[in-house]
Amino acid sequence: MKIIILGGCGYIGSVLADMLLKKKNKIKIIDNQWFGKKINSHKGLKIVKKDIRNLKKEDFKGYDSIIHLANIANDPSVLLKPSISWDINVLATMKICELAIEAKIKKIIFSSSGSVYGVSDKKKVDEETKLKPISIYNKTKMIAEKVFLNYSKYLHTTIIRPATVCGLSRRLRLDVSVNMLAYQAYKNNLITVLGGSQIRPNIHIIDLCNIFIHFLSKKNSYSNNIYNAGFENLSILDIAKKIKAKTNCEIRINSSNDPRSYRLNSDKLLNTGFKQKYSVDDAIEQLISFFERKKFKASNRNFNIKTIQQIKVK
Repeated sequence: MKIIILGGCGYIGSVLADMLLKKKNKIKIIDNQWFGKKINSHKGLKIVKKDIRNLKKEDFKGYDSIIHLANIANDPSVLLKPSISWDINVLATMKICELAIEAKIKKIIFSSSGSVYGVSDKKKVDEETKLKPISIYNKTKMIAEKVFLNYSKYLHTTIIRPATVCGLSRRLRLDVSVNMLAYQAYKNNLITVLGGSQIRPNIHIIDLCNIFIHFLSKKNSYSNNIYNAGFENLSILDIAKKIKAKTNCEIRINSSNDPRSYRLNSDKLLNTGFKQKYSVDDAIEQLISFFERKKFKASNRNFNIKTIQQIKVK
């Protein structure tokens, strides 16, 4: 297949690109490269440095499918410049739809976010649960979903609502819960937990990439559908305890003003034949091993908000 990955140099995209190339697909990455370009060269890979706000029909011509990962991610980063986040996360999505129709793209997979459900104490947060986004980031994802669904007569789109992603990547993020706490344990032999009772759904980065690949091969009967993607609903304190069991670090609990707490139910996804292969425990083991082996030291590039502040996004 000939696939475009929008945001393919990012945390998820760089892992996904490697996996798709191993399956002998032709890949085109379009990315503004705010976070660098840690992608190995490959005869089946083309990388274009470009902001998705500046896309043209020619960028899509000759390709079958698009996996749309490009966005300003997480609440603090969005709050730096909300207007730019609306431009990138929502308005650019409308442009992508229009250009995809013109270029006769057969399939789009859009990475939304499980955070669109907001704060919920429901035991089974499935795709029928009412959306209650509590942040600008959540709202941009919710509206981007609606944009894609409004084009359902003309495009075959599958929307994925991922849980919090964890695990290794060439462009490693340390501002997502499992990765952040694992790095604290490695660096300080101490994890600082804010609150701790908040529930977060989690998904290993390779499982998430496998979900995108899973739907690339599915027939269009799965199009214009929404799927939750998260398999382990854990409290932040439970995550910290898992890391402590592998590192013998200490845990300190401080108060928190972060109310976000929700679970994801992914039965609808599992009913399509997808099978989970990796766990939070796998991610923790891989991260700690990597940190120790590489004597890893974090930089601003490992944190979305620090990078965006540094490059002065316009």
